[in-house]
Amino acid sequence: MFFFNKTLKDYDILQGIREGDSRRQLYENKLYEKYHYLVREAQFKHKISYDDAQSAYSDAILTVIDHVVNGRFEGRSEVKTYLYQIFTNKCVDAIRKSTTNKAGIHHTEGLDDALLWIPDESRTIVQKLISENEIAILQQHLRSIGDKCRGIILAWGEGFSDGEIAQQMGYNTAAVAKTSRLRCLEKLKEKYKLR
Repeated sequence: MFFFNKTLKDYDILQGIREGDSRRQLYENKLYEKYHYLVREAQFKHKISYDDAQSAYSDAILTVIDHVVNGRFEGRSEVKTYLYQIFTNKCVDAIRKSTTNKAGIHHTEGLDDALLWIPDESRTIVQKLISENEIAILQQHLRSIGDKCRGIILAWGEGFSDGEIAQQMGYNTAAVAKTSRLRCLEKLKEKYKLR
């Protein structure tokens, strides 16, 4: 059985991620756990919620992993420094998104406004067709991202917590399930972008 040393060096973690064998996810989890304390620091520094900081951290970890795998991380800085910069940018993005969403609440235009011009009897038919089409597209995309991702997203959509998903799907911790869920959601977003 494979055993991780608690004081695993960044170099070893990066090598494990780069090798991409069956233990890669264990190395990814180790990277995630090693710098997780940055979430609390960001909460206070950026005055954001724990959930926003946690989400920004998960996104930053996924970005670092992607950069390590694709060779964009060249090792010119420490892993912590590299992660911290990306994480800080993600926190700033969360702040911008939050303030933009608040400012944009009063400027809603779009399909719902256009539906107001349609007579009542036709409006419900159009809304039903739009909903059915959106559901069909979502189901198609869920099938294309793989069974495990589909299972995670469907469980999350039904209101299961990351802890419950971790138990159901055999992940070590809720944090690992969340990282996997975010990775799956990114795959799903990519499918919508390709449309």
